[in-house]
Amino acid sequence: MFEPAITGSGVFTPDQSISNDELVVAFNAYADAWNADHAQAIAAGKAEAMQHSSSDFIKAASGIERRYVLDKTGVLDPAVMHPLLPAREMDQISAMAEMGVDACQKALDMAGVAAVEVDAVICAASNHERAYPAIAIEIQEALGTGGFGFDMNVACSSATFGIQAAADMIRAGSIRRALVVNPEICSAHLEWRDRDCHFIFGDVATAVLIERADLAKGPRFTIKSTRCATQFSNNIRNNNGFLRRTRDGHMEDRRDMQFMQNGRKVFKEVLPLVSKHIAEHMDSEGVEAADLKRLWLHQANKTMNDYIGKKVLGRVPEDGEQPNILQDYANTSSAGSIIAFAQYSDDFAPGDTGLICSFGAGYSVGSVIVEKTT
Repeated sequence: MFEPAITGSGVFTPDQSISNDELVVAFNAYADAWNADHAQAIAAGKAEAMQHSSSDFIKAASGIERRYVLDKTGVLDPAVMHPLLPAREMDQISAMAEMGVDACQKALDMAGVAAVEVDAVICAASNHERAYPAIAIEIQEALGTGGFGFDMNVACSSATFGIQAAADMIRAGSIRRALVVNPEICSAHLEWRDRDCHFIFGDVATAVLIERADLAKGPRFTIKSTRCATQFSNNIRNNNGFLRRTRDGHMEDRRDMQFMQNGRKVFKEVLPLVSKHIAEHMDSEGVEAADLKRLWLHQANKTMNDYIGKKVLGRVPEDGEQPNILQDYANTSSAGSIIAFAQYSDDFAPGDTGLICSFGAGYSVGSVIVEKTT
């Protein structure tokens, strides 16, 4: 049995961003136009007028202040309200692979490892831009890694599930090194015209290099234990799969073909599920709350993270113990906990322990206990 360790991490951040104020101007203009178009139905009580959004509403509901996107032009056009991402030719690298390669190269550079030394690429994300060939294989080709690659999707938990898969392969000795990459183009599956969720997501890509600890060339985070769990729920769903279904033989502008959630039920059901999962994982490994230097949680909602942090630690987390990056990146699905890890791990000393956790649709939850090692 070999011990796996995270030796490098990387984050690709798009060069375009949208502030809450910018988003609200676009959304409210769309709402006004919709209300004007449906004025008669609204007056007759057959339709409800769309409410305006506001920066205060967004901040209070989520903790989000801005988000990075691949394209802001389309999102901020009230007549469009979605990113304008032109289809690429088949001989061009895909958008997901391009983002992923950038994040992977940063992880490789941090670890001092050449791409050819990598045995596996796992592309773990919520929003794959095609069914096949696997984005992971495209990233493998672009980087020049060896071995194999495959895609996986466990929604917002994809990164931690990918880390467990890679760590298990390393423990078993079937591979020496793996890249787990999470390119998320969340802006393309978000309904920007829905007041309840139009502010939630942003685009980003993250990657971690996991390798046998005995092969590490520098400081590392030894993966002490991983744990994953799922429980079926329809409360977070997106029906835009490989079979794009129609009704009555006609393609429709169907709300269920994009991100949907029942926010109240998600809060009520996910919070105890995640808190219990983390507590049981820590207990099984003999890790006390006092042993944790930091929690790197999935970045979905500040209130959720604050609740989980308090539940796990048994008190209100102190500054830096449970960092949020939501205010700058918004919800980036599977990549969120890895952004937090990449940005808030440099201060760890040998022997310090932390826990990475992601959770989301499925329901799914994954946790990774790590220890800084020289």
